[in-house]
Amino acid sequence: MTQTIDADTVRRIGQLSRLELSDADIATLQPQMAEVLDFFDKLQQLDTDAVEPMAHAVELTNVLAADTPRESLPTDAALTNAPQREGDYYKVSKVL
Repeated sequence: MTQTIDADTVRRIGQLSRLELSDADIATLQPQMAEVLDFFDKLQQLDTDAVEPMAHAVELTNVLAADTPRESLPTDAALTNAPQREGDYYKVSKVL
């Protein structure tokens, strides 16, 4: 079943999206939006009773390393690549 979307609906969606749509844009978008609604109709027809709800299609695992305390870098090692240095700090231009 093909959904029908009138020009006023397309204009309203464009207005809510803060888009200025010409009449040519509306004529192009009308059938495209109807096609999108048809896809939703097809999805509604699927039997999903046996499908378990999920947040992702594949199982995700945390791949981060354990957060364990350790010695930090010595100041000289941390500042070796600093373009400019002032004592134990990075020297940067003023940002106003």
